[in-house]
Amino acid sequence: MKSLICVLSIFLFGCSQEPQTQETTITVNNTVQVGANAMTVESLTNHIKILASDEFGGRGPGTEGEVLTVDYLIKEFKAAGLKPGNGDSYTQAVPLTSVEAINKPSLTIHDDSGQDLTLHYTKEQVIWTRQQTESVAIDDSELVFVGYGINAPEQNWNDYADMDVSGKTVVMLVNDPGYATQDDNLFNGNSMTYYGRWDYKYDEAARQGAAAAIIIHDTKPAAYPWSTVASSWTGPQFDMVRQDKGEQLSLIEGWVTKDTARDLFNRSGLDFKDMYTAAQTRGFKAIDMNLTASASIQNNVEQLDSQNVVAMIEGSESPDEVFIYMAHWDHLGIDPTMEGDNIFNGALDNATGTGGLIELAKAFASLPEKPKRTVVFMAVTAEEQGLLGSAYYAAHPIFPLEKTVPGLNMDGLNNFGPTHDVTVVGYGMSQLDDYLAKQAKTQNRVLRPDSMPENGYYYRSDHFELAKYGVPMLYPNNGIDHKLKGIEYGKQKEAEYTAEHYHAPSDEYHESWDLNGAVEDLKLYFLTGLDIINSNDWPKWNEGTEFKEIRDKQRQD
Repeated sequence: MKSLICVLSIFLFGCSQEPQTQETTITVNNTVQVGANAMTVESLTNHIKILASDEFGGRGPGTEGEVLTVDYLIKEFKAAGLKPGNGDSYTQAVPLTSVEAINKPSLTIHDDSGQDLTLHYTKEQVIWTRQQTESVAIDDSELVFVGYGINAPEQNWNDYADMDVSGKTVVMLVNDPGYATQDDNLFNGNSMTYYGRWDYKYDEAARQGAAAAIIIHDTKPAAYPWSTVASSWTGPQFDMVRQDKGEQLSLIEGWVTKDTARDLFNRSGLDFKDMYTAAQTRGFKAIDMNLTASASIQNNVEQLDSQNVVAMIEGSESPDEVFIYMAHWDHLGIDPTMEGDNIFNGALDNATGTGGLIELAKAFASLPEKPKRTVVFMAVTAEEQGLLGSAYYAAHPIFPLEKTVPGLNMDGLNNFGPTHDVTVVGYGMSQLDDYLAKQAKTQNRVLRPDSMPENGYYYRSDHFELAKYGVPMLYPNNGIDHKLKGIEYGKQKEAEYTAEHYHAPSDEYHESWDLNGAVEDLKLYFLTGLDIINSNDWPKWNEGTEFKEIRDKQRQD
């Protein structure tokens, strides 16, 4: 769950006024209200308590926590009267490879003076490998600063131009130049592009032949603190089963702290601030840092089948046309190396979304009349490891993607009470906003665009993997304008979660939570989906969206 950690501003696109609450309430017919009322705070709370309990062990893929979670989801879907979504099975096997560094690897930097600098694991650096092998190593690999590590021909931008980094270790900045400069004419200005994502940077480094790829962590442009790096990129790291065992990837990938980066630049005779500024300029040239790096990683490598859980209600009129509700069931599991509380319970992230998925299934199953189109409820695995469950489904869809009308993804529900607004991450990307806005009026609520587009949240949860294949995907999130306590209170709760609980063992259910806002959001998601499901509409991507051409071709074929 990435989008919930953003602190939302009070502005709509192009408007400096507060979103105004609608005065007119639109009455929802009694038949629909039966479904909406099937979702309750008590039931949602129970799901969250169970899924985020210590017994479920942080719901790590491939653990006993996965078995308990999958069994619980199947039991609840069956109890609601849903059919299996994958033939006669409620699951879709997702083959994964787990690679875990078992030697707490150090990263040693060498300079011309012969004074080695050893960077300590988790405190100054976190390194790993996606190569699916028992050991990897680099030895005296030359360090090269490659700015943002971006090769974007359409932007006339190539940080690797005139520099052969084969066998070298590239060092790069997080996010992209548009965010750094706030220049609307550079990339997407304040809005992060996919070039700003860490996974793009590592993949591009590999395409350039780099032996190792290191990103400099910076909390604001990364959108999470160093503690998140230390918790998320240690322990078992999952990936798809690669036929070449990842030989085309860099040997080593990782992060270093900003303070560590300053030290490295000083040792190389470079000023970090000057290099940061230079990297924001088109035509920047990669710079040899006159340092070398050595590291060795010993791995435990295992292959396993994790599970997506899929249930459905078959449509009464157009059963081959599908609407997907999705949420990821997994979290970070248990860290046996930690002292004290070492269970990453993932209550908000994403026991709330998983529980919400069950509640939505109950809502649709309780309708007196079956929906016209098929409704699929999909709880995907390994989101925390790189959206792997949703990526596998998108590449191996159970329901044809060209027949998937749209979808709606939930990654963290509101735990601090009802709001006047609802946030849309990726606001303006598709016609789905219009359907959500229409139903929001029935709750006297308004839409609010994500005010932190620089963090690229649309690219950081499971809907993105289907969007890449053309399927219009809606990614709503909780609002910020609390109905009784106002916007500042909502900001405070968001900031508190980010600083204290995101990807931490403290993300646990608390009796102080107010889930009335979550249920109100679920009712909104129910009404929005039902509106599309019971129509003949095919919502489209808006002009200028990177997924529109893919969808247009998909629907023509």
